[in-house]
Amino acid sequence: MRNLFYTLILIVGFSTVSVAQEINWVTIEEAVELQKKKPKKIMMDMYTNWCGPCKMLDKNTFQNKDVADYVNKHFYAVKFNAEGNETVTFKGKTYTNPGYDPAKANKRNSGHELARYFSIRSYPTIVYLDEDANLLAPIIGYQTPQQLELYLKVFKNNEHNNFKTQQDFQAFAQAFKPEFTN
Repeated sequence: MRNLFYTLILIVGFSTVSVAQEINWVTIEEAVELQKKKPKKIMMDMYTNWCGPCKMLDKNTFQNKDVADYVNKHFYAVKFNAEGNETVTFKGKTYTNPGYDPAKANKRNSGHELARYFSIRSYPTIVYLDEDANLLAPIIGYQTPQQLELYLKVFKNNEHNNFKTQQDFQAFAQAFKPEFTN
């Protein structure tokens, strides 16, 4: 009887464990180098350590299997602390955070020069870059897996080139049928 009890516990335990899919995060420098070998767009998560919606995006959206599979297949994914102290070289220029205060590592800190380059003023912001690392668009705010799916597919399929007005995008978004689970 005791063995049956332990067996049932193991079966229930293994059946409720969900395998979290991981996004293959790389640095911006690595993404640009990878683009030279195999062109793909870049999805860059601009986050900060203190940002609650950024943490929700990590937990609820980036851990989603559908999101991770799609991003890994069609994009180079970059996670960048927009208030961090990293030195980054992008498009022949070096970016730092000269105002960085180590005492504020997990609090509001100075904005990184690369974040300023992309005009990031709110977190989280997902920056999409084309196959030549040129800016396509920054998308501001927390997104569920299905909300993110819309933008991933818009940029992956170059649908953004078809939008001449905000109404064009809104019509596309209303007609969009998400396939990712939330």
